[in-house]
Amino acid sequence: MFDIALYQPEIPPNTGNIMRLCANTGCRLHLIHPLGFSLDEKQVRRAGMDYRDIAVVQEHESFAAFNLAIQGKRVFALSTKASTHYSDAVFEAGDVLLFGPETRGLPEALLLSLPEELKLRVPMLPDSRSLNLSNTVAVVVYEALRQQQFPSLG
Repeated sequence: MFDIALYQPEIPPNTGNIMRLCANTGCRLHLIHPLGFSLDEKQVRRAGMDYRDIAVVQEHESFAAFNLAIQGKRVFALSTKASTHYSDAVFEAGDVLLFGPETRGLPEALLLSLPEELKLRVPMLPDSRSLNLSNTVAVVVYEALRQQQFPSLG
Protein backbone atom coordinates (compact mmCIF):
# COMPACT_ATOMS: atom_id res chain seq x y z
CA MET A 1 0.00 0.00 0.00
CA PHE A 2 0.97 3.66 -0.01
CA ASP A 3 1.79 6.24 2.62
CA ILE A 4 0.32 9.73 2.31
CA ALA A 5 2.20 12.46 4.15
CA LEU A 6 0.84 15.94 4.81
CA TYR A 7 3.53 18.45 5.68
CA GLN A 8 2.10 21.02 8.11
CA PRO A 9 -1.51 20.88 6.86
CA GLU A 10 -3.55 24.00 7.57
CA ILE A 11 -7.19 23.37 6.64
CA PRO A 12 -9.13 20.89 8.83
CA PRO A 13 -11.70 19.71 6.24
CA ASN A 14 -8.92 18.79 3.79
CA THR A 15 -7.23 16.59 6.38
CA GLY A 16 -10.58 15.03 7.30
CA ASN A 17 -11.29 14.25 3.64
CA ILE A 18 -7.83 12.72 3.25
CA MET A 19 -8.39 10.59 6.38
CA ARG A 20 -11.55 9.30 4.78
CA LEU A 21 -9.65 8.56 1.55
CA CYS A 22 -7.05 6.62 3.55
CA ALA A 23 -9.69 4.65 5.42
CA ASN A 24 -11.29 3.64 2.12
CA THR A 25 -8.09 2.77 0.25
CA GLY A 26 -5.90 1.25 2.96
CA CYS A 27 -3.30 4.00 2.67
CA ARG A 28 -1.54 5.20 5.81
CA LEU A 29 -1.67 8.90 6.68
CA HIS A 30 1.30 10.76 8.18
CA LEU A 31 0.72 14.22 9.65
CA ILE A 32 3.88 16.29 10.03
CA HIS A 33 3.68 18.98 12.72
CA PRO A 34 3.00 21.72 13.33
CA LEU A 35 -0.62 21.30 12.28
CA GLY A 36 -2.71 24.40 11.66
CA PHE A 37 -5.54 22.93 13.76
CA SER A 38 -6.39 20.30 16.37
CA LEU A 39 -7.42 16.86 15.16
CA ASP A 40 -10.35 17.14 17.57
CA GLU A 41 -11.82 20.11 15.71
CA LYS A 42 -15.39 19.68 14.54
CA GLN A 43 -14.42 20.36 10.90
CA VAL A 44 -11.94 17.46 10.88
CA ARG A 45 -14.47 15.12 12.48
CA ARG A 46 -17.23 16.19 10.08
CA ALA A 47 -15.09 15.72 6.95
CA GLY A 48 -13.61 12.45 8.21
CA MET A 49 -17.01 11.31 9.49
CA ASP A 50 -16.70 8.00 11.28
CA TYR A 51 -13.58 7.08 9.32
CA ARG A 52 -11.16 8.62 11.83
CA ASP A 53 -11.27 5.46 13.90
CA ILE A 54 -10.41 3.15 11.00
CA ALA A 55 -7.84 5.33 9.23
CA VAL A 56 -4.22 4.58 10.13
CA VAL A 57 -2.85 7.98 11.16
CA GLN A 58 0.62 8.64 12.50
CA GLU A 59 1.72 12.05 13.74
CA HIS A 60 5.33 13.28 13.54
CA GLU A 61 6.64 16.19 15.59
CA SER A 62 8.91 17.36 12.74
CA PHE A 63 10.02 16.55 9.22
CA ALA A 64 13.18 15.00 10.67
CA ALA A 65 11.09 12.64 12.82
CA PHE A 66 8.98 11.75 9.78
CA ASN A 67 12.14 10.97 7.76
CA LEU A 68 13.32 8.59 10.47
CA ALA A 69 9.95 6.81 10.50
CA ILE A 70 9.87 6.24 6.73
CA GLN A 71 13.57 5.58 6.29
CA GLY A 72 14.32 3.49 3.22
CA LYS A 73 11.10 4.36 1.38
CA ARG A 74 10.85 6.39 -1.83
CA VAL A 75 9.27 9.78 -1.24
CA PHE A 76 7.47 11.50 -4.11
CA ALA A 77 6.89 15.20 -3.45
CA LEU A 78 3.96 16.90 -5.15
CA SER A 79 4.56 20.49 -6.16
CA THR A 80 3.31 23.00 -8.69
CA LYS A 81 7.02 23.76 -9.25
CA ALA A 82 7.81 20.24 -10.50
CA SER A 83 7.97 19.47 -14.21
CA THR A 84 7.14 15.73 -14.25
CA HIS A 85 3.46 14.80 -14.37
CA TYR A 86 2.26 12.44 -11.65
CA SER A 87 0.96 10.08 -14.35
CA ASP A 88 4.50 9.63 -15.72
CA ALA A 89 5.77 8.23 -12.42
CA VAL A 90 5.98 4.49 -11.87
CA PHE A 91 4.67 3.92 -8.36
CA GLU A 92 5.54 0.90 -6.23
CA ALA A 93 3.83 -0.44 -3.13
CA GLY A 94 5.34 1.25 -0.08
CA ASP A 95 6.00 4.58 -1.79
CA VAL A 96 5.33 7.78 0.14
CA LEU A 97 3.35 10.62 -1.44
CA LEU A 98 4.26 13.92 0.23
CA PHE A 99 2.04 17.01 -0.01
CA GLY A 100 2.66 20.51 1.30
CA PRO A 101 0.47 22.95 3.21
CA GLU A 102 -2.44 24.46 1.34
CA THR A 103 -1.29 28.10 1.31
CA ARG A 104 2.40 27.72 0.50
CA GLY A 105 3.26 24.20 -0.68
CA LEU A 106 6.42 22.33 0.25
CA PRO A 107 9.43 24.46 1.25
CA GLU A 108 12.01 25.04 -1.46
CA ALA A 109 14.82 23.58 0.69
CA LEU A 110 12.88 20.34 1.07
CA LEU A 111 12.21 20.15 -2.67
CA LEU A 112 15.89 20.81 -3.43
CA SER A 113 16.86 17.87 -1.21
CA LEU A 114 14.96 15.42 -3.44
CA PRO A 115 16.01 13.99 -6.80
CA GLU A 116 14.23 15.60 -9.75
CA GLU A 117 12.49 12.33 -10.72
CA LEU A 118 10.76 12.24 -7.32
CA LYS A 119 9.12 15.64 -7.76
CA LEU A 120 5.72 15.48 -9.42
CA ARG A 121 2.94 17.81 -10.45
CA VAL A 122 -0.70 17.55 -11.42
CA PRO A 123 -1.18 19.35 -14.76
CA MET A 124 -3.34 22.47 -14.77
CA LEU A 125 -4.01 25.44 -17.01
CA PRO A 126 -0.98 27.77 -17.15
CA ASP A 127 -2.52 30.57 -15.07
CA SER A 128 -3.87 28.25 -12.35
CA ARG A 129 -2.28 28.52 -8.90
CA SER A 130 -3.19 25.15 -7.41
CA LEU A 131 -5.86 22.51 -6.90
CA ASN A 132 -7.54 21.74 -3.59
CA LEU A 133 -5.23 19.59 -1.45
CA SER A 134 -7.69 16.75 -0.84
CA ASN A 135 -8.54 16.62 -4.55
CA THR A 136 -4.86 16.49 -5.47
CA VAL A 137 -4.20 13.69 -2.99
CA ALA A 138 -7.14 11.68 -4.38
CA VAL A 139 -5.99 12.10 -7.99
CA VAL A 140 -2.44 10.94 -7.23
CA VAL A 141 -3.42 8.12 -4.85
CA TYR A 142 -5.83 6.64 -7.36
CA GLU A 143 -3.20 6.74 -10.09
CA ALA A 144 -0.76 4.92 -7.79
CA LEU A 145 -3.46 2.37 -6.90
CA ARG A 146 -4.43 1.95 -10.57
CA GLN A 147 -0.82 1.12 -11.41
CA GLN A 148 -0.93 -1.60 -8.74
CA GLN A 149 -4.27 -2.87 -10.13
CA PHE A 150 -6.15 -1.70 -7.03
CA PRO A 151 -4.80 -4.29 -4.58
CA SER A 152 -7.33 -5.38 -1.93
CA LEU A 153 -9.94 -2.95 -3.28
CA GLY A 154 -13.22 -4.27 -4.62
